[in-house]
Amino acid sequence: MAKGILLKAERHRGREAALQLLYQWEVGSISETDREKAIDYFWKLHPAPSERKDFAADLARGTINALSTIDPLIECQAENWRLSRMAVIDRLILRMAVYELLNVDTPPAVVIDEALELAKTFSGDESVGFVNGILDGVRCAVDRHGELS
Repeated sequence: MAKGILLKAERHRGREAALQLLYQWEVGSISETDREKAIDYFWKLHPAPSERKDFAADLARGTINALSTIDPLIECQAENWRLSRMAVIDRLILRMAVYELLNVDTPPAVVIDEALELAKTFSGDESVGFVNGILDGVRCAVDRHGELS
Protein backbone atom coordinates (compact mmCIF):
# COMPACT_ATOMS: atom_id res chain seq x y z
CA MET A 1 0.00 0.00 0.00
CA ALA A 2 1.40 3.40 -0.96
CA LYS A 3 2.16 5.73 1.94
CA GLY A 4 -0.70 8.14 2.62
CA ILE A 5 -3.23 6.18 0.58
CA LEU A 6 -5.82 4.17 2.45
CA LEU A 7 -7.73 1.36 0.83
CA LYS A 8 -11.49 1.21 1.36
CA ALA A 9 -11.21 -1.41 4.12
CA GLU A 10 -8.57 0.62 5.94
CA ARG A 11 -10.68 3.79 5.72
CA HIS A 12 -13.65 1.84 7.13
CA ARG A 13 -11.53 0.57 10.02
CA GLY A 14 -10.29 4.13 10.50
CA ARG A 15 -13.87 5.38 10.77
CA GLU A 16 -14.64 2.64 13.31
CA ALA A 17 -11.63 3.73 15.36
CA ALA A 18 -12.60 7.41 15.07
CA LEU A 19 -16.10 6.56 16.31
CA GLN A 20 -14.61 4.68 19.25
CA LEU A 21 -12.36 7.64 20.08
CA LEU A 22 -15.32 10.03 19.91
CA TYR A 23 -17.34 7.72 22.16
CA GLN A 24 -14.50 7.49 24.66
CA TRP A 25 -14.15 11.28 24.69
CA GLU A 26 -17.87 11.91 25.11
CA VAL A 27 -18.83 9.21 27.58
CA GLY A 28 -15.58 9.41 29.50
CA SER A 29 -15.76 13.20 29.65
CA ILE A 30 -12.17 13.38 28.41
CA SER A 31 -10.85 16.94 28.54
CA GLU A 32 -9.29 18.59 25.53
CA THR A 33 -5.85 18.34 27.13
CA ASP A 34 -6.24 14.60 27.75
CA ARG A 35 -7.46 13.70 24.24
CA GLU A 36 -3.97 13.09 22.87
CA LYS A 37 -3.21 10.78 25.80
CA ALA A 38 -6.47 8.94 25.08
CA ILE A 39 -5.50 8.55 21.41
CA ASP A 40 -2.09 7.15 22.35
CA TYR A 41 -3.65 4.75 24.85
CA PHE A 42 -6.29 3.63 22.31
CA TRP A 43 -3.58 2.70 19.79
CA LYS A 44 -1.61 0.81 22.44
CA LEU A 45 -4.70 -1.36 22.94
CA HIS A 46 -5.57 -1.52 19.22
CA PRO A 47 -2.36 -1.53 17.14
CA ALA A 48 -2.88 -0.42 13.54
CA PRO A 49 -0.98 0.88 10.52
CA SER A 50 0.07 4.52 10.82
CA GLU A 51 -2.16 5.59 7.91
CA ARG A 52 -5.25 4.25 9.71
CA LYS A 53 -4.16 5.88 12.96
CA ASP A 54 -3.66 9.24 11.23
CA PHE A 55 -6.98 9.05 9.39
CA ALA A 56 -8.92 8.08 12.52
CA ALA A 57 -7.30 10.69 14.74
CA ASP A 58 -7.76 13.44 12.15
CA LEU A 59 -11.41 12.48 11.69
CA ALA A 60 -12.08 12.44 15.45
CA ARG A 61 -10.20 15.69 16.12
CA GLY A 62 -11.81 17.42 13.16
CA THR A 63 -15.28 16.34 14.24
CA ILE A 64 -14.81 17.67 17.76
CA ASN A 65 -13.31 20.94 16.53
CA ALA A 66 -16.18 21.56 14.09
CA LEU A 67 -19.16 20.88 16.38
CA SER A 68 -20.31 24.50 16.19
CA THR A 69 -20.80 24.03 12.43
CA ILE A 70 -21.92 20.39 12.46
CA ASP A 71 -24.55 20.41 15.21
CA PRO A 72 -26.81 23.10 13.69
CA LEU A 73 -26.85 21.20 10.37
CA ILE A 74 -27.94 18.03 12.13
CA GLU A 75 -30.53 19.82 14.29
CA CYS A 76 -32.13 21.41 11.22
CA GLN A 77 -32.74 17.95 9.74
CA ALA A 78 -33.70 16.14 12.94
CA GLU A 79 -37.32 17.18 13.35
CA ASN A 80 -38.51 16.70 16.91
CA TRP A 81 -35.08 15.43 17.99
CA ARG A 82 -32.64 17.44 20.05
CA LEU A 83 -29.05 16.28 19.86
CA SER A 84 -29.00 15.67 23.59
CA ARG A 85 -31.94 13.24 23.23
CA MET A 86 -30.35 11.16 20.46
CA ALA A 87 -28.59 7.91 21.25
CA VAL A 88 -24.92 8.71 21.84
CA ILE A 89 -23.68 6.42 19.06
CA ASP A 90 -26.18 7.81 16.54
CA ARG A 91 -25.22 11.38 17.43
CA LEU A 92 -21.51 10.59 17.06
CA ILE A 93 -22.00 8.79 13.74
CA LEU A 94 -23.97 11.77 12.44
CA ARG A 95 -21.40 14.29 13.64
CA MET A 96 -18.50 12.37 12.15
CA ALA A 97 -20.28 11.87 8.81
CA VAL A 98 -21.26 15.54 8.56
CA TYR A 99 -17.67 16.53 9.33
CA GLU A 100 -16.47 14.21 6.56
CA LEU A 101 -19.10 15.51 4.13
CA LEU A 102 -17.93 19.06 4.71
CA ASN A 103 -14.17 18.65 5.08
CA VAL A 104 -12.83 15.46 3.50
CA ASP A 105 -12.57 14.62 -0.20
CA THR A 106 -14.79 11.57 0.09
CA PRO A 107 -17.82 11.35 -2.22
CA PRO A 108 -21.04 12.07 -0.28
CA ALA A 109 -22.56 8.69 -1.24
CA VAL A 110 -19.55 6.91 0.26
CA VAL A 111 -19.71 8.97 3.47
CA ILE A 112 -23.41 8.17 3.90
CA ASP A 113 -22.92 4.48 3.10
CA GLU A 114 -20.08 4.26 5.63
CA ALA A 115 -22.22 5.98 8.28
CA LEU A 116 -24.98 3.44 7.64
CA GLU A 117 -22.49 0.59 8.03
CA LEU A 118 -21.34 2.07 11.35
CA ALA A 119 -24.97 2.36 12.47
CA LYS A 120 -25.57 -1.30 11.53
CA THR A 121 -22.49 -2.39 13.46
CA PHE A 122 -22.67 -0.18 16.55
CA SER A 123 -26.34 0.78 16.91
CA GLY A 124 -29.78 -0.72 16.29
CA ASP A 125 -31.73 -1.47 13.11
CA GLU A 126 -33.94 1.59 13.58
CA SER A 127 -30.84 3.78 13.71
CA VAL A 128 -29.92 3.01 10.12
CA GLY A 129 -33.03 4.73 8.73
CA PHE A 130 -32.68 7.59 11.21
CA VAL A 131 -29.02 8.22 10.28
CA ASN A 132 -29.78 7.87 6.57
CA GLY A 133 -32.65 10.36 6.69
CA ILE A 134 -30.70 13.00 8.57
CA LEU A 135 -27.54 12.66 6.49
CA ASP A 136 -29.48 12.77 3.24
CA GLY A 137 -31.20 15.92 4.47
CA VAL A 138 -27.87 17.49 5.44
CA ARG A 139 -26.39 16.54 2.07
CA CYS A 140 -29.33 18.06 0.20
CA ALA A 141 -29.25 21.22 2.32
CA VAL A 142 -25.55 21.71 1.78
CA ASP A 143 -25.89 20.89 -1.95
CA ARG A 144 -28.45 23.70 -2.29
CA HIS A 145 -25.85 26.09 -0.94
CA GLY A 146 -23.17 24.81 -3.34
CA GLU A 147 -20.77 23.36 -0.78
CA LEU A 148 -20.88 19.69 -1.81
CA SER A 149 -20.51 18.08 -5.20
